Amino acid sequence: MYADRKVQGLEFAVGNQVLLKISPMKRFMKFGKRGTLSLRYIGPFEILDRMGAVVYDLALPPFLAGVHQVFHVCMQIKYHAYGTYIVLWDSILLDKNLTYEEEAIAILDRQVRKVRSKETTSVKVQWKDHPVEDAT
Repeated sequence: MYADRKVQGLEFAVGNQVLLKISPMKRFMKFGKRGTLSLRYIGPFEILDRMGAVVYDLALPPFLAGVHQVFHVCMQIKYHAYGTYIVLWDSILLDKNLTYEEEAIAILDRQVRKVRSKETTSVKVQWKDHPVEDAT
């Protein structure tokens, strides 16, 4: 009744390559809405088996041995080789719930904006394991 009719169901075949959604821990996000707007994915991982209508079994590397291998379709997207949104899974330390800590490396720029009698300071931060273009 209230379902979004524009959303189509995702289906993958056995042997397809998919990416897994990971997210930074929210308590370390201090600069605006960066955590909610920039979803990151790791992979690609091969689909070994379809366990149900929306559940797939993935071939995970030994690095992710503590993570359960079965994932819902909402945690996966189709792999395209040209994506810049992919984080290399061997460069970050993931928890069992597929989260990681974002670390700031350097402050690239600092601005002080003055509106009437109030001053607001904003800084541009470069994050670890991200290029300079992704600084926020």
